Amino acid sequence: MSSGDLPGTGIELEPDPLMQALASSEGPSVVAVGGGHGLAQAVLACQRYAGTLSALVTVADDGGSSGRLVPDLDIPAPGDIRRCLIAMSPEPTTWRRLFDYRFDGSDVAGHSLGNLLLVALHQIEGTFEDGLRTAERLLGTVGSVIPAAAERVKLEAVVDGSVVEGQVSIALSRGNISKIRILPGTAAATDRAREAIRAADQIVLGPGVCTRR
Repeated sequence: MSSGDLPGTGIELEPDPLMQALASSEGPSVVAVGGGHGLAQAVLACQRYAGTLSALVTVADDGGSSGRLVPDLDIPAPGDIRRCLIAMSPEPTTWRRLFDYRFDGSDVAGHSLGNLLLVALHQIEGTFEDGLRTAERLLGTVGSVIPAAAERVKLEAVVDGSVVEGQVSIALSRGNISKIRILPGTAAATDRAREAIRAADQIVLGPGVCTRR
């Protein structure tokens, strides 16, 4: 009987690619999908066993520092991307501390320096994704952080029959959500996002925020 046979049946089972990858020294190719603090926690957990790791990050966040930057600069929301960059940066380097620093008591109070650095890298490198890859090199990340879309998007939901726009407003609503979509409707996944999903042995869905407001 081969190792793939089901005992007593003579039926040979197809090998499970994920289990084979888990049993190998390299580990599986894992893509963690989501946003918020929850995705960063999922990324930390996946590092324990993944051979290659990518975080596929939603870009519809419109709260906090991201909410102030996105409308003026017309870029994908950087906040959740920054959290994943930090989660994938294993060493407590100066760059990591800079990306995690938040201003207090000035005109830029509440802004994350990491978000501002991502904006600056976007403008220096020419595209948001090129700037993000530079950030990965600066931080020495153990995996790739990939925006789900290359453009600014926002959420729109129908809550108790009324249209509510924006991730924060939807999260704070207390009614029943009957419909939700992203705007613009033409927004598409990035090529890197598609490639990561196609190459994945395992796709992990992050929990979003770990606690409800």
